[in-house]
Amino acid sequence: MTERALLLRVTLVVAAGTVPLPAPRSLAAQDTTAGKRVYVKWCAGCHGDGGAGDGPAAAYMLPRPRNFTGGLYKIRTTASGQLPTDADLLRAIDEGLPGSAMPGWKGRLSQAERRDVMAYIKTFSSFFADTSQHVVPLKFSSPPGGGTGAAALKVGRQFYDSIGCRKCHGDQGRGDGPSAPTLKDDADFPIFAADLHQNWRFRGGGAVEDIYRRLRTGLDGTPMPSFADLIDQKFLTDEELWRLAQYVRSLGPAAPPDVRDVVHAPQIAGTVPGSPDDSMWARAARYWFPLVGQGIHKSRWFAPAVSGVWVQAVHDGRTLALRVSWDDRTESPDTAWLRFERRILETVAGDDSAPPSHGAEPWPDQLAVQFPRRLPEGSGGMERPYFLMGGANDPVYQWRWTSSPRRALAGLARGIERFDTLPGAPAGQATYDHGEWRLVLTRALATPDTANEVQLEAGRAIPMAFFAWDGSSGEHGSRMAVSTWYFLALDRPTPPGVFISPVLAMLVTLTLGLVVVRRAQRRGARHVS
Repeated sequence: MTERALLLRVTLVVAAGTVPLPAPRSLAAQDTTAGKRVYVKWCAGCHGDGGAGDGPAAAYMLPRPRNFTGGLYKIRTTASGQLPTDADLLRAIDEGLPGSAMPGWKGRLSQAERRDVMAYIKTFSSFFADTSQHVVPLKFSSPPGGGTGAAALKVGRQFYDSIGCRKCHGDQGRGDGPSAPTLKDDADFPIFAADLHQNWRFRGGGAVEDIYRRLRTGLDGTPMPSFADLIDQKFLTDEELWRLAQYVRSLGPAAPPDVRDVVHAPQIAGTVPGSPDDSMWARAARYWFPLVGQGIHKSRWFAPAVSGVWVQAVHDGRTLALRVSWDDRTESPDTAWLRFERRILETVAGDDSAPPSHGAEPWPDQLAVQFPRRLPEGSGGMERPYFLMGGANDPVYQWRWTSSPRRALAGLARGIERFDTLPGAPAGQATYDHGEWRLVLTRALATPDTANEVQLEAGRAIPMAFFAWDGSSGEHGSRMAVSTWYFLALDRPTPPGVFISPVLAMLVTLTLGLVVVRRAQRRGARHVS
């Protein structure tokens, strides 16, 4: 618990000694016995039998599961240092906490089960049984108009700088500020500053109203403070805090990105762009692919720093250009992050049969794009290759890029430990800017080595998967972020003089794409099993 949170809690108890406050809803009115059954079945594996956040799965997670015994909660509608309301707890149970291992239970448990387990969770902390505490939600104002206008966002940006947001979240808001390598929570676990470009992963919600409430309440137990004091001290007004919230919201997309199965690469006139900052990429469709920690191969890794990649592709009939961009707080290797990396390695167990490694090293950032060695012939459908980097007798074709030395390679992966390089490396150019990597890989569609290198054919759905490593978070080898299988489709241009109704073209494309993808998924599922 922070010193400020502790002070506020003591103040509440002292004040209650002279001014009687209404008691909270009695725990006896809630069925904690039924709640315990739900908790033991669904919650104890992470949060522990005694609610201390020390279940058998906790060692693999960052952030760690909530320790219920201290009564300290990040996502609340109450003031900093106060307990959450029942509605706050139910909201977290119902909707989950994006960016963590906590799922939403609204579609998995009944309303009665969710209320019962909420009541049982409260029994872990004596603060909830303290009838002198009066849990009252704050009254929040409504957002001022013009929040998306240039003038409003300029004010928000001014306060982003003046009250120190950039120190942790970075100049462009990707969590790469100068203080970011030093951050830890009250339990001494390392903690990432939020990437403000990924508002769909905000715990507590990514709407402007949600962001404003987090600014008012703070995130107890973390370095993120409440800024309500600055309003009380007349350093900023409530409207200016709203402007800050509106600026933060403007950094992310208007809606969470859709996850689609197929990356379409249109055929362009002229030469494909080799630079990640070529103006042509501003006109190419972007596709978001989420990444998760791999849980198949030891050492298992459940806390990846890279949460996803944006992918774009074009071709000119001879060469493919694939642009992959992703948010990464560090241009690894970065010695300024070695202490942070060491804390991660000490906190997160990477193997379920051995103690965690404590050896921090200046690892590079890495990215891998995986394809099958060859596309199947005939009409037998699309067989996806082995999911996690192939096997000794069933290799997969990969492009691999590393930040140090800055280079791209092509080769055959025969499992995580073995990568046999091939001479036909793709050309690779990369740019790192304010917490974002932008990488372009280019290669001829057809190559002389038809036995080992996939031949990229227009009109085919080509299986494709992604892997990423953030070196400054201790990621290397099997400690990585992985995607599931997606598809790359090199589109053919419409012949000159042929007119196709846009509606008809869309229907045909969707139908064919779904047939290919569903058939591939069925075969892929059989292959994996």
